[in-house]
Amino acid sequence: MRFSRTFPRRSLGAALAGLALVLSVGACSSGGAAGEDGDTIEVTFGYIPDFNGTSLLAIAEDQGLWDKHGVDATTSSFTNGPLQIQALGTGDLDFGYIGPGAFWLPASGQAKLVAMNTLGRADRVVAQPGIESVEDLAGKTVAVPEGTSGDMILTLALEEAGMTKEDVELVPMEPPAIVAALSSGQVDAAGFWYPSLATVKEQVPDLVELADNTDFEETVAFPTAFVAGNDVVADDAEKVDAVLKVLREAIAYRAENMDETIELTADFNNLDVADVEADAANVEVLDLAELDKITEDGTVDTWLSGMNEYFVQAGTLDAPVDPAEYYTGDLFLKAGE
Repeated sequence: MRFSRTFPRRSLGAALAGLALVLSVGACSSGGAAGEDGDTIEVTFGYIPDFNGTSLLAIAEDQGLWDKHGVDATTSSFTNGPLQIQALGTGDLDFGYIGPGAFWLPASGQAKLVAMNTLGRADRVVAQPGIESVEDLAGKTVAVPEGTSGDMILTLALEEAGMTKEDVELVPMEPPAIVAALSSGQVDAAGFWYPSLATVKEQVPDLVELADNTDFEETVAFPTAFVAGNDVVADDAEKVDAVLKVLREAIAYRAENMDETIELTADFNNLDVADVEADAANVEVLDLAELDKITEDGTVDTWLSGMNEYFVQAGTLDAPVDPAEYYTGDLFLKAGE
């Protein structure tokens, strides 16, 4: 069995050129079992290089799960979920990973949620020393990666304080730029997340945390998930089933082998194990039995309906969307039969 990391065989299209969306590129390939028609199933898969976004891919590579299910997977690193949704829409990706802030994109018909992953606890509203409350952000510069969980937690924190984004000077930024801007004091605050905030704290040890996910968990969940292009789900059932089988086995492995999963994720992303361990501490890992249960009993639909309401109130969605229109939970369960 052989695995390699190379540049993807398929380039990201011209519609994404110049966006610098790919931080790094990896591939895992093998010549193992083939699909039903005798051919290896080629898959392009996007991810974000953190524990949530990468742990299952790291397991799949290490445990030979792609090979087992006849898949040749090319993986590409992205800075956020919306860029992956964009790549799904152009056909440059088949599958990807998104955090909760990007769930409005499948809810608006731009992709399908094919598998739930974890519950996030890594998002924060942070500020420079001397700023003591969300109310103190009035008139201040606040950086945020738009359409992400950082955007989401900022919106929720402002709403709880009786404020909106109109009350701050919002500065849309990509995650690497936010790290630099917070570290150098170029912005007063940000809606952002760990593990990147750990890097900021090395330069700003007194960084103030004004809000986190747990402040809002009674009303809004922060799930992470895997997504697929609409055309992939509609036209290539064999590919979807094979990938879901891989993800299901990786989910089961992760729940039983957290320490090894952290090490595999660190190796996959070329990060220190201690940094990945700290990142994983902000994650609620759901095992396979739990994911099946919450899919079957409607818990996931309840989460998604609550998120839809948030996105409508935030002005991101025009109207509530039935989760059945974009969450293919039936396919996730079928892959386990």
